[in-house]
Amino acid sequence: MSNIKIVADSSADLTELSGVSFAQASLQIVTDTKTYVDTGDLDVADMVNTLYKYSGKSSTSCPNIGDWLAAFGDAEEIFCLTITSGLSGSYNSAVAAKSKYEEEHPGRRVEVIDSLSAGPEIALIAQKIRDMITEGLDFDTIAKEIRGYKTELLFVLESMKNLANNGRVSKLAATVAGVLGIRAIGKASEVGTLEMITKCRGSSKAVDALAENMGTLGYRGGKVRICHCLNPELAEQLAAAIKAQFADAAIEIAECRGLCSFYAERGGMLIGFET
Repeated sequence: MSNIKIVADSSADLTELSGVSFAQASLQIVTDTKTYVDTGDLDVADMVNTLYKYSGKSSTSCPNIGDWLAAFGDAEEIFCLTITSGLSGSYNSAVAAKSKYEEEHPGRRVEVIDSLSAGPEIALIAQKIRDMITEGLDFDTIAKEIRGYKTELLFVLESMKNLANNGRVSKLAATVAGVLGIRAIGKASEVGTLEMITKCRGSSKAVDALAENMGTLGYRGGKVRICHCLNPELAEQLAAAIKAQFADAAIEIAECRGLCSFYAERGGMLIGFET
């Protein structure tokens, strides 16, 4: 097997990936008073709680070409996963890094994949690539097969302040979430933007709505990855609801890292699943 590696930006909420060479390119969360680098040692809870009280400007910054090149290391074959190009310049930066890397290292190859998503859906794609590498499939076969791997992303948010401040959703939509316990539920659209589906009041109704929409989007059992922002109780409730309908569901629960916590905000949750 050649020297093969999976690289993802930090929106994937992965700090490691067992069984394969893996590296992360970090995004940053920038405020007037501090810059948070989305590395494995970032104190996410401290960041979330600080930003909850923060009323100034905030934004995010994607990995630059140098960040991607550093993550590529000396691998001969690289699968590179980015947050949706509909929300970030990470994909474009990765494509530029690919061109530079392949130019400087003739014969080496980089496959850049625009996830059109974020968080747990990217993690599922990375895990699928890892599994195919482990099976011994060659680079071209993996690159072809991963394009046909069907997954979806749902999210539930108690607040959309940071999304609205960064122009990801309208100010009007953001006023709904968090008012009198209302949760906003949405999905990653086919073009990688955020698409709001419905709103509901209370955690129980949110779990019911998420489970229902998973079925509508084609979930019939298989892998599910739930990432939460300081809300393990809701994640466990959803996992139980999924298991009640699909006993063979393979469910992972993880904590959102920096970038996804910035947008999901305290109490939010992202769900990636196979369809």
